[in-house]
Amino acid sequence: MYRFKQSLHFFKKPNSTIRRFSNLQNAGPMASLLKTRSVIRFTGPETVKFLQGLVTNDVRRLINSQPEDRTNLTATNVPFVSVPPVYAALLTPQGRFLFDMFLYRPAKGVEMLDKDGSGPGAENEEVEVFADVDGSELDELMQTLKKYRLRSKVDIESVADDFSCWQRFGQDLSQKSSEEPDTASLGWGGGFDPSGQSSSQGNNRGWLWHRDPRLDCLGFRGIFPSNTTPPLVEADKETNEENYLLWRLEKGVAEGSAEIPKGEAVPLEYNLAGLNGISFDKGCYVGQELIARTHHRGVIRKRLLPLKFVSDSGKEAEQKVAPKSEVIDASSGKKAGTVTTALGSRGLGLLRLDDAFKGSLTVRGLDDVKVQAIKPDWWPAEWLSDQQEQTAAA
Repeated sequence: MYRFKQSLHFFKKPNSTIRRFSNLQNAGPMASLLKTRSVIRFTGPETVKFLQGLVTNDVRRLINSQPEDRTNLTATNVPFVSVPPVYAALLTPQGRFLFDMFLYRPAKGVEMLDKDGSGPGAENEEVEVFADVDGSELDELMQTLKKYRLRSKVDIESVADDFSCWQRFGQDLSQKSSEEPDTASLGWGGGFDPSGQSSSQGNNRGWLWHRDPRLDCLGFRGIFPSNTTPPLVEADKETNEENYLLWRLEKGVAEGSAEIPKGEAVPLEYNLAGLNGISFDKGCYVGQELIARTHHRGVIRKRLLPLKFVSDSGKEAEQKVAPKSEVIDASSGKKAGTVTTALGSRGLGLLRLDDAFKGSLTVRGLDDVKVQAIKPDWWPAEWLSDQQEQTAAA
């Protein structure tokens, strides 16, 4: 397994069973504690202004709640206004990827019932935003944020010991729920579960599951206090984080600086626009010029794709391919791209679209391993030319 650094290990929680799956096609729903992620808290009156001028997405969405953000649930620790998280990236001035993050705005006092349930709680004037970030890059990210802060009225601190990041995913969660939006965001199914209500409470904030802001097929994501277990995370529902990685690989979604090369990756080639990670009408931010120019030119010749590694006989080739392996077109001998992430017989690769679906791809130095590039179902049709679309379908 190549995605995680050797120093990172996965530990079982006491008295619980952490499940692993070799095939996730029909598995789910599952939940994973994301040990590779950490949490940062921003506070201060200029928090949103600071982030708005820094990251790729429109952060103003966090403070401007919409009618669809209202829920029908009435409980003292569950907000009746639930603003969805924002997925965004921080770039270099040259427009290359540095860090990704999921931004959450906790419920305000007036968006929740008071302790008696008789009416809205007290107004909390402090602006507060939490960020789910790559744990392996936490120190460098903190340094970068403080470098850009200058005289902005915003405080930045790590709260990695106090909060944890979780993901719920699986076949049953991969499409938009037919349930009401409020129960879908909680992840409690069609009924209201008092035990789930209790387990979601954290510092009287009512932390919730939210639909993953990137894609519906990724399930639900949330930040929860480290001393609590989120709703619907029973012992037999919790699974190793590697299974979440495998789920993402099969969907063609990279996450974190280990999978999106820091200082090198072009965000549009890694599909961040299709993952709702970039706003093209929000105004200026660090690295915007390259992103806007590439987007309006409309020509992206390489993209990140899900890969499957197989033998000559068609059997899955487990643990044979490592990241940074070159993918070549066997018919011409030319390089078609590079493997960026690998786990078992699955991976991600940045490939030239003209070569990706020819059916003659292999790994340099591994002639017995064939590479199958897969077009994700969520890709917009305009990402491929007519010829590329026909080849991919074939």
